This record gives sequence, C-alpha cells and structure tokens, in this order.
Amino acid sequence: MDTHLHHSHEEKHFTGSEIVRDVVIGMSDGLTVPFALAAGLSGAVNSNGIIITAGIAEIIAGSIAMGLGGYLAGKTEVEHYDAELKREYYEVDVFPEKEKQEVRDVFEEFGISKIIQDEVADDLAKDKNRWVNFMMKFELGLEKPSLNRARQSALTIGVSYVVGGLVPLLAYFFSDTPESGLIYSSAITLICLFIFGYLKSKLIGQHAFKGGLRITAIGAMAAAAAFFVAKLFGS
Repeated sequence: MDTHLHHSHEEKHFTGSEIVRDVVIGMSDGLTVPFALAAGLSGAVNSNGIIITAGIAEIIAGSIAMGLGGYLAGKTEVEHYDAELKREYYEVDVFPEKEKQEVRDVFEEFGISKIIQDEVADDLAKDKNRWVNFMMKFELGLEKPSLNRARQSALTIGVSYVVGGLVPLLAYFFSDTPESGLIYSSAITLICLFIFGYLKSKLIGQHAFKGGLRITAIGAMAAAAAFFVAKLFGS
C-alpha cells in the first residue's frame, strides 16, 4: 500500500514563472493603458477615427517601450549573474577557507550536524565548478539565466501588450460614436480583464475570483479617471 501511494503521488509545481510574468506585465498594461487612453479621448473628441489612430499609435509605442524594458531587464539579469559568478570564482581561489565556512553556514541553517557540514564543505571544495555553482544557488540565491532570456522577454512582453491593447479598441471600429464605442469597449475590456486576472491568479495558486476582481477594478479606475479628467478639461 505504501509503495502504491508513493508511486501514485505527483507533486505539481508551476515552472513557467518567467513566461507568465512577462505575459502578465505585457497583457495587464496592454489592456489597461490603451483602455484608459480610449476612455479619456471618448470624453474629449467626437471622432472614432481619432481614438483608433491614437490608440494604435499608443499600442505600437507602448509595445516597443515595454519590449525594450523587458530586453534590458533580461540583459541586466544575465550580466549580474556573470559578474557574481566571476566574483565567486575569485573568492574560492583567494579565500577558500572563508568560502568553505559559508558552505557550512548554509547547512547550519537547516540544522545539519557539524560533522556533515565539514564533510560536504570538503567534498565540494574538490571540484571548483560544483563549489561555485553551489554558492551561486544557495548563498546568493541566483539561478543561471537563459542566454536567450532577454530576447524572449522582449518578444513576450511586446506581443502581449499588442494583444491586450487591441481589445479596448475593437469596439470603436464597429460603433458610430465615441460614446457608444466607450460603452462596448468598457464591457469587452472589463470582461477580458476579469478573465485575465482570474486565469493568472489561478495559474500561480492565488484566489482566482479575487484576482479577477482586483485586475478589473484597476482597469476600471484608470479608465474612469482618464474619462472624467478629459471631460473636466474639455469643458
């Protein structure tokens, strides 16, 4: 019975955190910013064409800016890891005893006995690469980033922003006035925001319904603020 339970048990851990993070960054801003822009313009202009043109321009500019931001963040992550890696190699060469003590400190936090601490530290010290990799992961908490991380992040964020940004604009293509466009755009975008927030929260193990409401509320407040500010200054 115990053997059966052991083999039937499966631990499910979410492993796509980097991709999901990039999609969340791009999609949430893509849904919210163009939605707020369209809502603001709806309170200030009388032409759907102006709203569509301004919205598309914002989506293009926003996707490029967000994508470049993701690219630079990914490059910084790789550069930071490489710098710390060089530093660790230097330290194990110049201060080996100090680095071995840091290995012992890591295991001491888990309540491992002094004898085991010494054995592990001495064993790791026999292989410089394993030693450095251990220090990078358990002392500094750094995982080696993918060399393609920056480009993947830029592409994911940029595409997600475009997809999200087109949602609030769709209604203006099929409506006659900014007022009617805003009504339909609000309904479509708020539904999409809720679905997006619900799925995102469910995927990462948070309360799905609350997550959906939170994202929806943020988008609604941003759009409402833009609309009323435009109305105020327009009048």
